[in-house]
Amino acid sequence: MPNRTTSLISARPDARLLSGPAPILISAVLWGTTGTASSLAPAGAPAAAIGCAGLTLGGLLLFLTSRGARSLPAGCTRRERWLLVLGALAVAGYPVTFYPAVARTGVAVTTVIALGSAPVFAGLLAWITGQARPTARWTTATAAAVLGCTLLVLGPELTGHATPMDLTGVGLAAGAGLSYAIYSLIGGRLITDGHPSDAVMGVLFGGAGLLVLPLVLFLDMQWLTATRGAAVAGYLALFTVALAYRLYGYGLRHTPASTATSLTLAEPAVAAVLGVAVLGERLPAASWCGLAVLALGLVFISGDTDRLKKH
Repeated sequence: MPNRTTSLISARPDARLLSGPAPILISAVLWGTTGTASSLAPAGAPAAAIGCAGLTLGGLLLFLTSRGARSLPAGCTRRERWLLVLGALAVAGYPVTFYPAVARTGVAVTTVIALGSAPVFAGLLAWITGQARPTARWTTATAAAVLGCTLLVLGPELTGHATPMDLTGVGLAAGAGLSYAIYSLIGGRLITDGHPSDAVMGVLFGGAGLLVLPLVLFLDMQWLTATRGAAVAGYLALFTVALAYRLYGYGLRHTPASTATSLTLAEPAVAAVLGVAVLGERLPAASWCGLAVLALGLVFISGDTDRLKKH
């Protein structure tokens, strides 16, 4: 009899959730909890260690519970195998940049920069590689969503309550956005070429988990021995990696990667609300206006997704 954890990860979602923007948005909600969850780790836990531990555990879990993941490389062309390697490297690069950025610039700023830059990178890369040409609706809706993110982050500055911006943290956050755009495009391409989404995500994240394993062993992992540390790592692995990326893979079956990355701009909204509700952060009126603009942009992006599916 399978245990509850394996059943949760390997269960196939209801068919109604596998089309349109729903699985992408559910993934974004789960990712929106990442920064808040990592901030609850024991004091002194290295930021990169938290992210790498979650990726290693979650990536290996996703690989082991994904049907066809073990046989996928053998069924790929040489070019596709190189794409799998590049995608795994991009996945591994995300926590290495995102979590240190959180430590330097805070949860909200890092999340917004990483997620706000990702659809721009994805749109440009998709255009350059000939995968998709950005539509006018996508461009307008994404611009509105990014504007909403900007207002969300710069709201405190507009009211004169900002702390100085850490440029290194900003650069790391943008690097995380580029990593996310790259592996989303690669995963989308492989899934579009006919490979099962479960297998693609399992190989990308299982490979990334192995890539960051030496870093996990090198970093101070004593925080994992604490109950709270183990709970944080377990939550990140199970919900924000294994479950979220399985849903994201389903979403990429029906959604272009450039549009999917735009839909995940819902993550900053979730992160901001959690920052207020859980961490006691305060948002000025400008930030709340930014959330409204962001929500409006997501509605239009979702409409563009539906239109693309009919073609």
